[in-house]
Parts: sequence; structure tokens; C-alpha cells
Amino acid sequence: MSSLNLDDFTDLIERPDGGVRRDAEARRERLIVPPGSLGRLDDLGEWLSAAQGAVPVRPVERPRVVLFAGDHGIAGLGVSARPAGSAGDLVRAILDGGSPVSVLARRLGVPVRVVDMALDCAPDAFPKDVVRHRVRRGSGRIDIEDALTPEEAEAAFRAGIAVADEEADSGTDVVVLGDVSVGGTTAAAVLVAALCGTDASVVTGRGGLAIDDLAWMRKCAAIRDALRRARPVLGDQLQLLATVGGADLAAMTGFLLQCAVRKLPVILDGVVAAACALVGQRIAFRAPDWWLAGHDSGEPGQAKALDRMALEPLLKQGITVGEGAGALLALPLVQAAAALSAELPENPPPAPEQPPTEE
Repeated sequence: MSSLNLDDFTDLIERPDGGVRRDAEARRERLIVPPGSLGRLDDLGEWLSAAQGAVPVRPVERPRVVLFAGDHGIAGLGVSARPAGSAGDLVRAILDGGSPVSVLARRLGVPVRVVDMALDCAPDAFPKDVVRHRVRRGSGRIDIEDALTPEEAEAAFRAGIAVADEEADSGTDVVVLGDVSVGGTTAAAVLVAALCGTDASVVTGRGGLAIDDLAWMRKCAAIRDALRRARPVLGDQLQLLATVGGADLAAMTGFLLQCAVRKLPVILDGVVAAACALVGQRIAFRAPDWWLAGHDSGEPGQAKALDRMALEPLLKQGITVGEGAGALLALPLVQAAAALSAELPENPPPAPEQPPTEE
């Protein structure tokens, strides 16, 4: 019998402090720059104040990119432009500093953490701090079999909780969350379609490397078949992740919920992060108040999930590479909002009225 009770998250997760947000809004009214003239940066600054419980908001000084990695058996059907089982190559590029997220992270001075949950390679292929949370080698082919056993799903979910606690305890103040996977967008689309009650074609995108029409049709068929397996377990989110998710997606879901428990803001990257967030919302309805949508990747599944959670992307640059790169580009906006909210001076108080002088 599992000791993991997902209902606990509903009790543990509180909304960002509404009273602090009202104080931040009142302070914004007193700044020398007219209200509304900074656009969404005003809202971001007030959101950060509420998340931190502080007015003025504290600067965002210790961000971190956290990437959960895994291979998915569904990639063997040719639903991805990358070869099945090749997510390890992407991880190697990140660790070697040659991927887009590595370049951006160096430029922005943000450390990158990769967490191997189910890469299809030998566990000694990467450093111990990367592989120590690994649950299995690759996740199952979700159109015909479960991605994980119930025990593996719980282990992956708990691993995500542990990583969130590690980040919160180390002083990380904002997380940029992404995935490193091959086949992950297919699993994510299944989760979104199942939770939103839509058909496969509505959520099937082209993936990070823009698959051709034939691969898109294969992907759509795989999502349709996996959806048949997902619908009977919609009432049990952990079983849903075991059936049609994967170790990386289960870990990301646990990570997102525990970040909300620990009051650690998260910037979501693409469709995989959005799908996990949608599962998290089903578990604890207040949790999305702690998350930001970093960018619009163009994936229809991401758009569907973000709309369901009422999250509006900060950027729209057409970035489909994944690996947290698009969300990382949104981080300077969040940091700018914090700086403007904290450092702009307030209007001086009006001078007291002078009593009329006698003639």
C-alpha cells in the first residue's frame, strides 16, 4: 500500500499572500512611473511580492534551470524527428556546454541542473549527481503498455519532490523548469488531451524539430491509441502518469507541486512542463498560482494546457528546441520586474496646505 496521498497537496499548498499583493499594488500606485506604463512588468512585480511575502519585492538573485530527462518508448514509432533513445545525446550536449540552454545559461549566469529519470543508456554514462534519481531505463510504449509500474511512478514522483526540496533548501529563488526527452511531447499531448477532454488531432504538434506530415499522422495515431488507455484512469493522477506519462513527467509533476508547497516560483518551458502542470492542477487547484508560463512554443497541447490554467506566456519567439531555453529567455523579464518594483522611487507626498495669510 502506497503511503503517498496526493490529496495532502490540496491542504499544503496556499495561494501567494493576497494581503501582500494588495500592499504591492498600493505601492505601485505611488511610484513615479504612471500605473500601467510598465505593462505586464507591473503584474509580475506584484506577483513576485505576493510569492515572496515581501514589499518591496526582493531581487531574483539565485535562479536555477532544472531539467528532467528521459526517453520514451513511443519514440520507436517514428513520432519524433530524433532517433528513439537518443535523449542521452542531448543531455551530453547540455553538460558539455554546447546546447542552446547551456549557451543562454552561461550568458545569464544561471546554473543548469539535469536530472536523469529514464534515459535509455547505461547509468554510468553520466555523473552521479545526474543519475542518482533514475527510476528505470526508458519509459514504456504508451500506446500498447504502461509507461511505468505503479511503484516506478511513485518513485519518480517522490524524486521530483526531493529535487524541489533540495532546490528550496539551497536558496534557489526561481526555477526555470524544462525537459530533455525524445518522445516526451507525445506523452505530454496525451495527458493534455485526456485532462481537457479533447481529441488527439487538437493537441498533436510537430515537436522540437518539426516532423513532416507522415510523422505527424503517426504521432496523432499514437496519441489516439494512448488516449484510449488514459481515459479509464483519469480519476487517479498517479496512475495516469504511470499509464501514459513517464518517469520524467511523473517527477516533474511532483517537483511542481512541492515547489508550490515550498513557495518557490517556477517558470514553465514547453508542452511537457505545461502538461505536468495540468496534472498538478488536477491534484491541487491552487498550485498554478505559483507558476509562470515562460513562452509560447507553438505546440497546440501547450496552448490548451495553459488556457485551462489561465496562464499567459511571457514571450512568443517561436522557440521549439525545448530544454528550458524558451523559459530561460523569460527570466530576465522576471528579474527586471523585481528590480523596477523594488528600486523605482515613490512620488513625494503632497506638500501640506498652508493656511491663508492675512492681508
